[in-house]
Amino acid sequence: MFCPKCGKADQLPETFCRQCGIFLPDLSKPVKTAQTPQQHVTANLVLNSMTVVACFTLAILIYSMLAFRADTHPLIYVTAGLLIAMGCWHVQTLWRTILLRRHFKNEVRRPIPKPEIDGRSVTTGKLLDHPDFENMVPASVTDKTTRHLSESKNRGSA
Repeated sequence: MFCPKCGKADQLPETFCRQCGIFLPDLSKPVKTAQTPQQHVTANLVLNSMTVVACFTLAILIYSMLAFRADTHPLIYVTAGLLIAMGCWHVQTLWRTILLRRHFKNEVRRPIPKPEIDGRSVTTGKLLDHPDFENMVPASVTDKTTRHLSESKNRGSA
């Protein structure tokens, strides 16, 4: 392996370059596998569920322990109210995530309809023009030049 920074040869992957010190990752290993949308929805479902439980549990604990006392600060009521509001917000997010998960499951089960091809030719108004090979430009400068090399080689051997 060569160092991409200094170019020193005979380097080992997953180590540091012996000349410049840059880290040399192993490029033969896959970096990360891409997650599917279904995996993202499942992760959101778990996190939303945990947030709903945590918000409502904390709000109930705050109200049961600290509320309705003579020396309770108003900030306690505001905090419990915000926890309830966050819990309600995450309940609706959880519900939308469940609906999205059902949608993905239905998409997997539903077969994709294949278009029927009956063998007849289809005509549309958007046909391509016929190719004009008379005015064709070569793809590059070297196109069709190797023919001359083989001709000169044949002449030299004769």
